[in-house]
Order: sequence, then structure tokens, then C-alpha cells
Amino acid sequence: MDTLSAIFTRRSVRKYSDKPVSDATVKLLLQAAMAAPTAKNTQSWEFVVIRDKNTLAQIPSFHPFAKHIPTCQVAIVVCGNTKLEATKGHWIPDGSNAAMNILLAAHSLGLGGVWTTFYPYEDRTAGIRKLLNLPEHIMPLTIIPLGYPVEKRAYQDRFNPAKVHYEKW
Repeated sequence: MDTLSAIFTRRSVRKYSDKPVSDATVKLLLQAAMAAPTAKNTQSWEFVVIRDKNTLAQIPSFHPFAKHIPTCQVAIVVCGNTKLEATKGHWIPDGSNAAMNILLAAHSLGLGGVWTTFYPYEDRTAGIRKLLNLPEHIMPLTIIPLGYPVEKRAYQDRFNPAKVHYEKW
């Protein structure tokens, strides 16, 4: 799948089949994540891969929009390492770039996923921090549950020329 096709046809997926996601595929997704740009090339991201169903089942207890997570085959928590960021707060766009690469790469491989936010919600970040035993300098940004989708959603053109401003507002 070419890049523009991946961008235009990717949709958030919350319903997954039971088909396993291989370790090789997960590694490829992580390689795609780490190919994303970062501020001053600091690569301030860290990733936690979760396959354990018991761990996945606990996430909805502290995240109100995570009811779909226990049904995924694997999830990747995208985190920022505040000790590595170029400037305070740069872990957020660094991790966001990595997360988008994961979602696009997953789609190109026939997988589906959805960005499920932790940061900046204190209750969510505290919950995942405790569950995964994250050190203080590791900030959880999002979790991306992944699996093979059970349904295919149609493309929707979201381009809105009224949102585009040239030269000045």
C-alpha cells in the first residue's frame, strides 16, 4: 500500500478478530515508530508491548474509553522519556509522530488500531503508570490496541477548504 492510500483509507478500529499478530509484525510496527522524526533527533520515546490478557483487561478500570482494549491481540503503549527530550514537553510531539507511524504501518499490513489517550488525563496516566510499573521519568502518552479488523469502514473525505488559510488568517 502506498503512503497516500494508507493515510486516506486508515480508520480507527475497535473490533478485532482472534487472529494472532506475530512478533515479527510487532517488531516491524516498532521499527516504523522509531523511524518517526523527533525534536533534535533525541528519540525520546519508549514503548511497552502488552499481550497479556489480564493486563489488557485491567485498563478499562481506569480509562473510560478503553472498553475495546481487552479484545485486541496486542497493544503498544507509547511513552515519552522526559530525561531525553530536547526541550520540556517535546516528548509529546515525538511520541505522537511515533504513534501515527504505528497506526499507518499497521493499516498497511492489514491490521487495525486506534489512538487511545492517556496524557494529559491524570487518572489515566496514574492508572497505566501503576499497572505497568513505569518510572517517574516515563510519561504514558497513548495506548494503541491492535488486531485484524472484523469490519471494514468506508473512506470519508475529510478535506475542508474552509480550514485552510494562505499567507495570513
